[in-house]
Amino acid sequence: MMRILLIAFAAFLAGCSGTSDIQDLQAFTQEIQAKPRGRIDPLPEFETYSAFVYGASALRSPFEAPVTMDESGRLNSILVEAPDAARPKEALEYFSLNELSLVGTLAKAEQNALSGLIRNQSGSVFRILVGNYIGKNHGKIVAIQESQVDIIEVVPNGSGGWISRPHTLLLETGAGAE
Repeated sequence: MMRILLIAFAAFLAGCSGTSDIQDLQAFTQEIQAKPRGRIDPLPEFETYSAFVYGASALRSPFEAPVTMDESGRLNSILVEAPDAARPKEALEYFSLNELSLVGTLAKAEQNALSGLIRNQSGSVFRILVGNYIGKNHGKIVAIQESQVDIIEVVPNGSGGWISRPHTLLLETGAGAE
């Protein structure tokens, strides 16, 4: 039995020792090795992280109602009357305030009151006076100066009431230079 195994093992080794059958394999290997090798792109460089510093932590949260202190030291909300829904809207109440800009003021010689000139995004110019309404948030013009228009808007406070919010339109720089 041992003799048969020894003969089988010798035949197996004799079959593996022949090199004449692998010349095509060696030629293929040399051909592949002669080709230029691929290049791997370097890893992308990432920007270093810079932490954001929140600087408005001392200000009132926009999700809380504005409050004031009364004489006794208690907090009170600044509530105002609801705007008149039956009042007909004026021309400038169909625009939000960020769509409007102050482009000039006019003064009559016999009057001390100024009137303002407001331009919308389409280029139309409107004349305004103190007491006119402006903007989509029931804004009322309370003062007109040479370089600004002061407006008080009435907006909902989120709990069924209304609060007043001041807004100023500044004179557009380079107005009329077009």
